[in-house]
Amino acid sequence: MQPVISIQQLNHFFGKALLRKQVLFDINLTVKPGEIVILTGPSGSGKTTLLTLVAGLRAIQNGSARVLNCQLYKASDRQLLQLRRQIGYIFQRHNLVPFLTASENVQMSLNLCPTFSKQQLRRRAESILEVVNLQHRVDYYPEHLSEGQKQRVAIARALVTQPKIVLADEPTASLDKNSGRDVVELMQELAKKQDCSILLVTHDDRILDIADRLVHMEDGRLLNV
Repeated sequence: MQPVISIQQLNHFFGKALLRKQVLFDINLTVKPGEIVILTGPSGSGKTTLLTLVAGLRAIQNGSARVLNCQLYKASDRQLLQLRRQIGYIFQRHNLVPFLTASENVQMSLNLCPTFSKQQLRRRAESILEVVNLQHRVDYYPEHLSEGQKQRVAIARALVTQPKIVLADEPTASLDKNSGRDVVELMQELAKKQDCSILLVTHDDRILDIADRLVHMEDGRLLNV
């Protein structure tokens, strides 16, 4: 079975010249189709940097990163756009647009698929919001939603396109114990239904049991793969 993520000897640097600092060292990681992998480690260890590289949000500088059979090293803008259409990204603090409703925030992901009409966009957004139990909040703005509800909108936005990979960066960081548990179980359930892989970054020990595999990172290095 071909992995959906295959990273080999990946290195990454911040800064230039004398200020250049290496933040990732010889990263090797694979994620199989349908697998849930949780990446743990202390703050500043490089977890988010690795996640953004996998998402094509940062350029690969050194090494190989193949995601959904697309080699990210020296990939064109068009290749990266096509890849992002197949990835759902959940940001640490949901990153909802404050002047858009819950439905409109979800529809932002669908805008990457220009074949949908406005009516189809609305219907699909309402459908996924119903799945995350926000059917009565579709026209609410983020300021009128709780932190847990905002994160549910973010999950809906990530999953509405039925992506092949979900990348989640500290999805429980701003949530209490019960809300955090609900959010990751919802991610797990929806991802399994849609048969997609999850690479989830966290330092929340309460959610580790949802993983098929745990990977730990410290000082830019993976210690167990």
